[in-house]
Amino acid sequence: MSTIESSKGKGKRPASQKKQNLAPNSISSFGGTSVLVHPRQRGNSVLSYIKNVNWEYSRNITPDYVLGATTCALFLSLKYHVLHPEYLYARMSEVKKAFTLRVILCVVDVHNEDNQLNLIMSLAASNGFTVILAWSLAECARYIETFKVYEKKTATAIQEKLDTEFIPRLQDCLTVIRSVNRTDADNLYRNFGSIKGIANAPMDELALCTGLGSKKVQRIYDVFNTEWKVD
Repeated sequence: MSTIESSKGKGKRPASQKKQNLAPNSISSFGGTSVLVHPRQRGNSVLSYIKNVNWEYSRNITPDYVLGATTCALFLSLKYHVLHPEYLYARMSEVKKAFTLRVILCVVDVHNEDNQLNLIMSLAASNGFTVILAWSLAECARYIETFKVYEKKTATAIQEKLDTEFIPRLQDCLTVIRSVNRTDADNLYRNFGSIKGIANAPMDELALCTGLGSKKVQRIYDVFNTEWKVD
C-alpha cells in the first residue's frame, strides 16, 4: 500500500496528519494541487526554494517530481552526471512513457562541460524527454513552480498580448506605406517591438518578417531612411 507524506516546504509530515492511500499510477493521484516529490529527493536543497506551490513526498511515484496529471520531471546535477554518466539513462528507462511530458531539470553546476550537455540533450531527445537547463537551484525551483501553476491553464495564458490601444495606431501608421497591410504591421511589431525598432531595422532583417516580399521591404526601408529636404 502506497502513502503520501505531506509537506509545505519542510519535507516532514505533521504527526496529527493521516496518511492518504493512493492507487498506483492513478491519474487522479497526480492531478492534485501539490507537486509530488519522490523520497529519494529528500535532502535536495532545491526543495527549500519551492515557495509558491505546495509539495509533498510520495512513495507512489517513479519520477523525482510529478508536476501534473501528464507531466513529470527528473532532477539532474551536471556535476553528478559527469561522475555517473550511466545514472540518467537508468532513470529515464524507469519512467518510460508513463507521462506525456517528461522533463529533465538539469542544474548546470560545473563549467566548461558543453560536450556533456550535448550528450544529455541527445540522450534525452532519443528517449522522448525535454531538457531544461537551470544555472541555480533557485531557478530550477521556479521551473517546478511554473509547471505546476500553469498545469491547467490554456495556451492563451502564456501567449504574447498586444496593446489593444497602441496596435490600431501602429497599423494606421504603417499601412500608409503602399501594399503594407494590418497583418504586416502586426508582424513587424512582433519582430522589432517598436516603431523605432522597425525604423532602425536593416533590409535583411525586415525581409525575415512573414509576408514581406522584396518590394514591401524596400518601401518600408525607404520610408524610414530617405532624407527629406525642407525648403
